[in-house]
Order: sequence, then structure tokens, then C-alpha cells
Amino acid sequence: MNNPAPARPFPGSPALRLWLLGGVLILVFLLSLFWGRYPAPGFISPGQAAADPMAQALILNLRLPRLISALLIGMSLSAAGLAFQTIFANPLVEPGFLGVSQGAAFGAAFCIVFLSGAAWLVQGSAVLFGMLGLGFSYLLARRIRFGGWVLRLLLSGIAVSAFFSAGVGLLKYLADPLRQLPEITFWLLGGLWSITWKQILAAVPLLLPGLFLILLMRWRLNLLSLEDDVAVSLGIAAGRERLILLLAAVTVTAASISISGLIGWAGLIVPHLARRLMGADTRRTVPAALLMGGIFMILCDDLGRTLLAGEIPLGILTSFLGALVFILLMTRPILPQT
Repeated sequence: MNNPAPARPFPGSPALRLWLLGGVLILVFLLSLFWGRYPAPGFISPGQAAADPMAQALILNLRLPRLISALLIGMSLSAAGLAFQTIFANPLVEPGFLGVSQGAAFGAAFCIVFLSGAAWLVQGSAVLFGMLGLGFSYLLARRIRFGGWVLRLLLSGIAVSAFFSAGVGLLKYLADPLRQLPEITFWLLGGLWSITWKQILAAVPLLLPGLFLILLMRWRLNLLSLEDDVAVSLGIAAGRERLILLLAAVTVTAASISISGLIGWAGLIVPHLARRLMGADTRRTVPAALLMGGIFMILCDDLGRTLLAGEIPLGILTSFLGALVFILLMTRPILPQT
């Protein structure tokens, strides 16, 4: 059987590609701001928006916070996914890897069933249990007596995620089928239909510092992907720096999940696309993942709110498109490698 021809590299320098990605992100953001189903499916012209108070309120109070949320969530999940995949040297790792996603899901479901179910309370509970998922994974990894630290953390994350997943199933069984169960189900599917400025402002203090830290330490990821002995010989505290980056990645993941619900595949697929475009050097791949993650999430949200009269949950679209891209990546070189 003939092997496929090797892909040719992208033209242009890496810096030019980053500038182009930035331009695409700005263009997609601005077009999405005026695209929707009001007053009819299509674009609202700037002139119409200036003359129509309803259109102004729609853009400023509904679409703008929603687009900013999609941008931050896409960036966060993509950057966290790239950090996890590099640190653990595993291309199939995603942001919910250390029990964070299932922990956040359990926290949200617990709040809906046993507490008031208010948006701010669900958000806070999701962040709290997402962090607890990380803590339990860390403590369990310290108790495992075989394998290296990365393997132990991997195994503990799988176990903790399974426990929280079972807890979510139990809460769904106990929930009121007419009131609480639909709310849990929609939260687990993921979506941005209820996003407000208040929710964004509550998540920004966690999202922005975490993203800045990952971006600031992006060049260290190259070293942390090496064996511990090699990394230590190069003069870096591998354990401490891995912990810092893991905490930053988990923080932005938990904060993202707390306002959008469970969003899958973005943190798994976008890092692969960024590496195909920019190569393996994380000094270039991390900024590319941030930009591509924002573009991917905004486009998925656009499809979710405009494709049908009723909104499609965001998690369904990211899973469908992510799985499609994953199949293409595995079966053919759809993107040239640098």
C-alpha cells in the first residue's frame, strides 16, 4: 500500500502566520457581532444597528458578552489542552484530564439539586469542585506506589473522574425530573445562551491571570516536555514549574466550565491544529492555540445560535466538529506540517 505524500510546509514565516490568525480572529469576532436571527436570519448592518434601539440592546447586552465568553473559553481550553499534552507527553490528553471537568460537573449538579440553583452559586460550586478534583488527583497520585509521577497523576485523574462521573449520574437520578433534571442536562451539554456581563466579570479574575501565566511560561513548556533528568541538568526546577503550569491550566479550565458547562474536544483538537500550523516549538504554538481556540469556539457558537430556530447546545457542536477534524487528522494530512 502506498504511503501518502508528505505534506508541504505552510508558506510564510511563523510570525506572519500568527498575524494572519490574529486578523482572522478579529474579522470573525466583528462579523459574528452583527450576525444572527434578528430581525431576520443574516447580518444587521451598522446603519441599522445605529438606528434600531432593539438591535443596539441585542448587540451590547446579548451578543457581545456571549462572543467575549466564547473567545475566552476557546482560548482557555485550547491553551490548557496544549499545556497538558506537552507536560504529560500525551497527544490524547484534554483539559478535563485531572478530574477537573467531571468535578465541576458534579459541583454544578449538586448545587442544582440541593441548593438554590442560582447562576452565581452554580458557577462557584463548579469552580470549587473542579479544584477539588485536582486536589484529589494529586493526593491519590502521592499514594500510588509504582510508576513515575506523570503516570501516577494520569492514573489518579482517571479514577477521580470516574468517581465524579458516578456522582453526577446519582444526582441525575435524584433530581426532580420536571425541574432539576432538564437544567442539569442542559448544563452538561454546554452552552452560552444565559451568559451575562456579571458572569463574565466573575470569571475574568481566574481566566486572564491563568492565560497570561501559560503564555508567559510558554517557552518553559519545551523544557518540561523532556525527561526530568534532562530538565534538571538544564537548570530548571521541573516539578515546581510543572505544578505552576498545571494549576494555571486547571484554573482556566474550571472557570470556563463554570460559565459554559461541559465543552468537549476544543482542548484536544485545537492544540493538534496549532502544532500542524506552527510546529512543535511551544513559543509559537501556544499563541497559535490561543488564537485558533478563540476562532473555533466563536464559529461553533455562531452555528449553535443561527443554524436552527432553536439553539443547538455548544457542547454538541464542538464534539461533532472536533471528532470530524480528529478523523481527518488521523486519516490524511489535511494540514501541512512545518
